[in-house]
Amino acid sequence: MGILPQKYDRYIRFFKFILKYRNDDLFSGDTETAEWQHSPEELVEDLKEMGPTYVKLGQLLSTRSDMLPQPFLSALATLQDDVESIPYQEVESIFREETGVRISKAFESFDQVPLASASIGQVHTAILHSGRKVAVKIQRPGTEEHFKEDLNTLLTLSEKAESFSEESRKFSLHETIEELRYILLQELDYEKEAENLGLLKKNISHFKYLHVPEVITDYTSKRVLTMEYIDGDKVTKLSPFQLNNLPTEEMADDFVKGYLQQIIVDGFAHADPHPGNIHVMKTGKLALMDLGMVARFDDTMRQSILKLMIGLGENNAEEVTEVLLEISQYDPERINIQKYKKNILRKMQENQNKKAQDLQNGKTIIDINKISAQLGIKLPVELVSLAKILLNMDQIIAILAPDYNLQKTVRDYVKQLMKEHMWGELKTGDLLRNMLESKELLEKLPYRLNKISDDLAHHRFKIKMDVFDQNKFLLAVQKVANRITAGVIIAALIIGAALIMRIPSGWSIAGYPGFPVLLFIIAALIGFYLVYQILFRDENDKNDKINY
Repeated sequence: MGILPQKYDRYIRFFKFILKYRNDDLFSGDTETAEWQHSPEELVEDLKEMGPTYVKLGQLLSTRSDMLPQPFLSALATLQDDVESIPYQEVESIFREETGVRISKAFESFDQVPLASASIGQVHTAILHSGRKVAVKIQRPGTEEHFKEDLNTLLTLSEKAESFSEESRKFSLHETIEELRYILLQELDYEKEAENLGLLKKNISHFKYLHVPEVITDYTSKRVLTMEYIDGDKVTKLSPFQLNNLPTEEMADDFVKGYLQQIIVDGFAHADPHPGNIHVMKTGKLALMDLGMVARFDDTMRQSILKLMIGLGENNAEEVTEVLLEISQYDPERINIQKYKKNILRKMQENQNKKAQDLQNGKTIIDINKISAQLGIKLPVELVSLAKILLNMDQIIAILAPDYNLQKTVRDYVKQLMKEHMWGELKTGDLLRNMLESKELLEKLPYRLNKISDDLAHHRFKIKMDVFDQNKFLLAVQKVANRITAGVIIAALIIGAALIMRIPSGWSIAGYPGFPVLLFIIAALIGFYLVYQILFRDENDKNDKINY
């Protein structure tokens, strides 16, 4: 990916931003020793100035306590866009272009003033001709192109940063930007969000206190999303009086179990359940809003998460460490496993017997990620998504039911899910294949046992092993070293004899000075012996090995 001249302004803006914060220990993760020249609030304002892509990046980093100090995490968690709304004429044009229908034909009435505005789009309320109230989300023009250009800039720079910065590699900077790109491009496709809403609605339909808005497919496209209007308040806006009149324990129970099912059973989860996206309806149900961001977990990852959650619930550092090492990337020769286990155990013990307002399962996993990164262990990106979901879940429960025993519910429900779905994970095809293999094994087992016992009885049983013989290797190295030494001695004798050949000697051999000729003879004898060793002894050794 090259740096094109017309995109220099994006790189210049980014480098100005980096230069401003270059002396701040932003990525130390240590609030005690870190020194900051700029406040967290200033960082938030600078990200807003940089544009919507950087606002989204800040929101993504707001859960990465392994990368940023806590004051900055808190500031980034409040990061929202300050954008002007799209003019109504433009809204009309986009709606007609996307759906092929004019707003006046599609709705009985349409509120021209948006209910909410953000960097990606804005939401209007409307009434269908049937009298049903709906919410219509309209995407801003040019949003996709703008985001792609910014993301390409970040991908290029993060790739270059990892090539020369150990710190960038340690925190998987390039992978983080790639994750941001994937998330944002998914959010920009409203048809994909509509699919997500439909799938989640189906998956959690049996939970009494959970609700997912219904999509109006006739007026939904890639840039327009029309869905059921949710009449309710954000969970953070509820007063103590309102909470007292709600079945908060039952609501909290369904909320926790619903998200655990999404993660462990379905492998498809609402990835952004922060308090602003959870609304309490007049009926007492919890409405899950904004399905643009979802997390997916494959079969292997779900099994690992299941074991991880059980290990965390039982404060079993040994089991947790085993799971983490199974799914991570690391150099076994460079890490201290015992230190890793000790650090994880210490972190888990901090959460023992805490109430919901103090317990943060998500933060525990984020802190484990931080411990792992510091020791050179790279955990999969799915664990960051898991941590974010659990962290937001912790916050919702602390608001709804502060005395709710979250740890016990997680531990018990995870075990229940494991029992219920253990057989379900064995697919029909797998069962048939295993049955056929078992049948073949049982059919051939008697013959194979008879063959082995017969070979043993007649001394025909052989075991072939390829083993590295260290002693033979050392002898071979020593032999090579000896021959090199002998060669050097021969060369020295010949060179020495040649140099002293012109010096007169008291005695001679065949008319030549005696001493130089003697040196030549010694060199020749050593040389003949060396040739004999190479031609005959080595061949015999080779034959001995073959016969062996």
